[in-house]
Amino acid sequence: MGKILESIQNTVIAGFVLMVVLLALVGEVTGSYNMDYIVRYLHVVSGVMWIGLLWYFNFIQIPTMPSIPDEMKPAIGKHIAPKALWWFRWGAMFTLITGLAVAYMSNYLVDALTVREGTRLIGIGMWMAIIMWFNVWFVIWPNQKIALGIVEADADAKPAAARKAMLFSRTNTLLSIPMLYCMVGAEMGM
Repeated sequence: MGKILESIQNTVIAGFVLMVVLLALVGEVTGSYNMDYIVRYLHVVSGVMWIGLLWYFNFIQIPTMPSIPDEMKPAIGKHIAPKALWWFRWGAMFTLITGLAVAYMSNYLVDALTVREGTRLIGIGMWMAIIMWFNVWFVIWPNQKIALGIVEADADAKPAAARKAMLFSRTNTLLSIPMLYCMVGAEMGM
């Protein structure tokens, strides 16, 4: 068991194997799974990664940073944050791609994006998610690269970039709450 749990890759693979075993045990593996189900499942998994990391940054890392001794901050800035930001931005990308794919495969993409009646709630949620995705890729990540010293920048630019990344990350946290409501509400037929 140690070989599985000591490696994140092995842990994830084992998780998927366990899911298939459980589905087989309860008789759910019938071959009737269509691509819509698989894409929807991948949408939820990538969304959990994205929003989970968004909330980690906003509820844990950002509020804790001022209390971390200066000599320990480079461990976060050089090792933890860049890795977490990689999963964060790719979680956002895969959530967006799979979400748009689900809407397309379910024949409501255009209606939702134009916020038509019948798809209004999911459409509003989709637009909030698109804004959040844009913020991740075109505001938060470019500014985090400056703040973390991943790209060359003047020392004066780092605090301003860190603040801008934080404010847009907080904007995404604010939007994530109604966005999740829209997604769940639309799924329940509200």
